[in-house]
Amino acid sequence: MHFLAEGDLVGVTFWIVSVAMMASTVFFLYEGMNVKREWRLSMLVAGLVTLVAAVHYMYMRDYWVVNQSTPIVYRYIDWLITVPLLMIEFFIILKAVGAAVSTGSFLRLLVGTVVMLIFGYFGEAGVMNSTIAFWIGMVGWAVIIYEIFAGEASKAAAANESVRAAFGYMRLIVLVGWAIYPIGYVLGYMMGGVDEGSLNMVYNLADFVNKILFGLIIWNLAYNDSSESSH
Repeated sequence: MHFLAEGDLVGVTFWIVSVAMMASTVFFLYEGMNVKREWRLSMLVAGLVTLVAAVHYMYMRDYWVVNQSTPIVYRYIDWLITVPLLMIEFFIILKAVGAAVSTGSFLRLLVGTVVMLIFGYFGEAGVMNSTIAFWIGMVGWAVIIYEIFAGEASKAAAANESVRAAFGYMRLIVLVGWAIYPIGYVLGYMMGGVDEGSLNMVYNLADFVNKILFGLIIWNLAYNDSSESSH
């Protein structure tokens, strides 16, 4: 059995995030029972995101402790499940408040997500040239950014007063919070300016913010809407 070594700050971040994801899962699933029926699916998905992340972080933290190297496969399996779920949340929230949004919007978000993740993995795993993989992956991210800032999803959110503010915060997480990942990728794989330890700390803290905070914004919207309806 291997234990976390004293002074292993990277391992500490893996441990903190794994426990935080577990705690968040319990919170989201419990609170999902106390909101309006329209919001329960959103809360369930928020809980699924942190649950999947919690499971993978338990494996990732052990992988790091034993090998002191990046758990690329585990991380991308996690992202391949959780990131599409986060994109689905945009669609579910708009549907929950009765906003007019087509399945085409959902498909564009999903396709953009898959392209971004698959080519990110190809670049990090050495399957293809890291620079080429990066720019193809960025096309996927650009599709997501366009859809939530100027596309159909953005227009549907702008037309609904109750969801406008929360939707704005959520897309800022995607724009600013998710930018941490490509920045880390560029520094670590294209410029060689970040060691594996620093890169994993950045990824871990980004996951902490982008998944848990994303879910908390959804919970806040669901809670406020449910409270207003009960009065």
